[in-house]
Amino acid sequence: MSAALNERLVALARSLREAPHGAKGALIGKAAEELGLSRATIARKLKEVTVTKPRKQRADAGSTALTRAEAEKLAALLIVTIRKNGKRILSVEQAVEILRSNGQIEAERVHPETGECVGLSASAIGRALRAHGLHPDQLLAPAPATALRSPHPNHCWQIDASLCVLYYLDNGRRQAPGLQVMGEAEFYKNKPRNLARIERQRVWRYAVTDHASGALYVEYVLGAESGENLAGCFINAMQKRHDHDPFHGVPRMVMLDPGSATTGALFRNLCHSLGVELIVNEPGNPRAKGQVENAHNIIERQFESGLKLLHVNDLPHLNGLAGAWMRNFNGRAIHSRHGLTRYGAWLKITPEQLVIAPDVAVCRNLAVSAPISRKVSDKLTISFGGSLFDVSTLPGVMVGETVMVTRNPWHDDRAQIVIVGEDGRETFHLVPRLERDDFGFVSNAAEIGTEYKRHADTPAQTAAKAVEQVAMGVDTAAAIEAARKAGALPFAGRIDPYKPISDTALPHYLPRRGQAHGLVPPVVVPVKLGHVEAARRIKERVGDAWTADRFRMLTDRFPDGVPEDAIDMLTAEVTGPERVGRPALALVKSA
Repeated sequence: MSAALNERLVALARSLREAPHGAKGALIGKAAEELGLSRATIARKLKEVTVTKPRKQRADAGSTALTRAEAEKLAALLIVTIRKNGKRILSVEQAVEILRSNGQIEAERVHPETGECVGLSASAIGRALRAHGLHPDQLLAPAPATALRSPHPNHCWQIDASLCVLYYLDNGRRQAPGLQVMGEAEFYKNKPRNLARIERQRVWRYAVTDHASGALYVEYVLGAESGENLAGCFINAMQKRHDHDPFHGVPRMVMLDPGSATTGALFRNLCHSLGVELIVNEPGNPRAKGQVENAHNIIERQFESGLKLLHVNDLPHLNGLAGAWMRNFNGRAIHSRHGLTRYGAWLKITPEQLVIAPDVAVCRNLAVSAPISRKVSDKLTISFGGSLFDVSTLPGVMVGETVMVTRNPWHDDRAQIVIVGEDGRETFHLVPRLERDDFGFVSNAAEIGTEYKRHADTPAQTAAKAVEQVAMGVDTAAAIEAARKAGALPFAGRIDPYKPISDTALPHYLPRRGQAHGLVPPVVVPVKLGHVEAARRIKERVGDAWTADRFRMLTDRFPDGVPEDAIDMLTAEVTGPERVGRPALALVKSA
């Protein structure tokens, strides 16, 4: 409204407040004629320049006839019909009509005067859904986010990859081959052939941010979001690059999206070897690393927006431009959180917090060097990479167990043992390499006749000594040895190893009815000796006691031959009881 109109309306409002009953209509009509406006327009504009009394709240405000159960069914139907892109394709009116026709809800109210059941309107049902907290706008609202903090620079980095607005054209068919802008008319989802043709030539952008300072690193690669590209960009981000770029070093942890490149062996091996904790956020939760997502937006708006104004020859040219922009942005733009430039905030890092990264060649070797299993020898050593390493200082080490070992990126004379703590986090224990002398002996081995060395007791040895003390009931090693020499029983003989057997009440088993085996036992035919052979055997035993009369009685008694098993009996009959311990039998003539 103009100032004149506003002043006239304010004066009219004052006159209406002071006018007697019945005179307000004439005042409004006169003002409408003067201003050339309708009475309705005058009344509407008066509300803009005057203070009106608030309307009296209805007595039934906040109450609804739509029950909770009906609201839940209605909300469920509205939610399940929402498309994946978040578009709601079913209106409240349609949902109510469908559920009413299927007898699932009534959504009615009773008229207070007539008692008639009247269906609730769509607007009333919408208000009822909000009152119950079941409106789709409420159910689809994002969950509250948790604020994250980092105590110092290089504590946590966030890494993410995104497609750039460029693709690489290397066939030379254009007048100016090189990096070209992807035109929306030529490359979009409805023309998959064009996208497939440049799939391996697309340019990907990797953004790395330091969570504490906000310092960012950007690098462009060709191909796809792969483990090789991810590891390569991470290695380059850790290097000292430029005198005007102080951002470098090995972070304590790195946060990424889930994916094959992130969870693949290549990048995990690199993090394992460098001692970097890998944090993979849950799928569908990009807010977990919102800083690097915002970095992509900054790069697109402030750097890539200018790429259409010049010709980019190739990928090194693009990365050169990106590096210059990155150093300028990190060094000059003020961060809203800490009020400093990103490089200025990163420079607050202390020497203890800055871990210098190995050179690129070593890091690339680490990316393909996964921790491997090695068995601990009886000398508490392991063989790794053609060298021998001493693991006697490893907590809880035992002979015969296996350990996971990888190379140390900072010291060639040491290896790293991967240890998983009680909290599930991995730590690294450095073990020294053992040097050998001219004869192949370990240089720190004990010299015979000059010195004596022994390893400290392993946990197994300590536990074995404690167990033996319990078994023998003594407290010292000397007492154990004395008890062993004295032949003392373990536990002082108080333990009966067979007591569980005697204490067990065995059941009485009922006999089972069976049938006789059909086997016919073989008939044993006794072997008979001739009279002369039998007499010879008896004479060898009794000597001169064997006479011709006894021979005649033998032939008479056994006319068909003497059974072999009767020799002992006949010998006893001749020698008498002093030899066989029983009364002598007289040799009688058989009938």
